[in-house]
Amino acid sequence: MSETEVLPEQDTRVREDTKPDLSHGDGDHERFAHYAIKDKITESSVMGTPLIALCGKVWVPSRDPKRYPVCPTCKEILEELRSREGSEGDT
Repeated sequence: MSETEVLPEQDTRVREDTKPDLSHGDGDHERFAHYAIKDKITESSVMGTPLIALCGKVWVPSRDPKRYPVCPTCKEILEELRSREGSEGDT
């Protein structure tokens, strides 16, 4: 004997702080070259340890980054860091 239970309706939440879909339409959202600390990239590649990119992505580098477009979030963060470094020397 089986029973069917009716569950109460759930409220739908809309998140407005979500990031846009940056995929190239091929279903692989991970096809970006990311920026990270240079010494850590070499260490991660050799040792196979995970690395954290400027955008927060955690991965183990294993592919030629020149074959992929630069992560827009990493690029934006790097530009912001560079502009802060330049403005600190002006004071």
